[in-house]
Amino acid sequence: MQASIELNRTPAVQYLLRIGDTCLVLAQRLGEWCGHAPVLEEDIAMANIALDLVGQARALLTHAGQLEGRAHDEDQLAFLRSERDYFNLTIAELPRGDFAFAVLRNTMVATLLKLLWQRLAASNDAEVAAIAGKALKEARYHQQHSGDWVVRLGDGTAESRRRTEKALRQLWLYMPEMFEGDDIDEAASASGLGPAWSELRAPWLAEMQQVLDAAGLAMPAEAAFRSTGKRGVHSEHMGFMLAEMQHLQRSFPGGRW
Repeated sequence: MQASIELNRTPAVQYLLRIGDTCLVLAQRLGEWCGHAPVLEEDIAMANIALDLVGQARALLTHAGQLEGRAHDEDQLAFLRSERDYFNLTIAELPRGDFAFAVLRNTMVATLLKLLWQRLAASNDAEVAAIAGKALKEARYHQQHSGDWVVRLGDGTAESRRRTEKALRQLWLYMPEMFEGDDIDEAASASGLGPAWSELRAPWLAEMQQVLDAAGLAMPAEAAFRSTGKRGVHSEHMGFMLAEMQHLQRSFPGGRW
């Protein structure tokens, strides 16, 4: 069994991995919808969104590996880290839930990523700016596609509304983590690598308010609970997901098809 790699936790590496890991882990969850979406077109759409997120994760993990200076490639960073060395938002690792849960989570994360990519396009790291330029187009589509579903479900039948309201209550607990500031954010902002995520809170809430208003849903109050995935302290779901995601690479190190 392949042992975990040792990660060089510089602020720049952790900042990029927070984004890349969120994309990677959410893609893994979206991949679980393949063959299970309510209609064929959405089955394909979920898979395509997952592939876009994998592409974004690959680009960021590759660049993080270069900055890290230990010759770790995208596959090693994706599959050979221990749980505490993943820095994704906790909301991305939650089990897939029902369809209302999935499209609402997609909307929340895609809105955040869109705002991030917009700011990262002006990064003083040319590679990050180039990644952001391509990823921004994808995030805009992801936000629009999933947001349209939130409106359809929230303003749909009594059952679809009940499920969407339930998903909103569940997912909103994990919203504050997106915008909590720390030394990693401060270092990225000071160096010009990227924005502090706390700066995105107001525009994110404004865009989410528009979606919820169109769906006839009330924005929940912010809870005192704080998730900590960005700091490498995850929910109970993360270990199970990683066990499945990492199995082949750990069991057959360096395997090739």
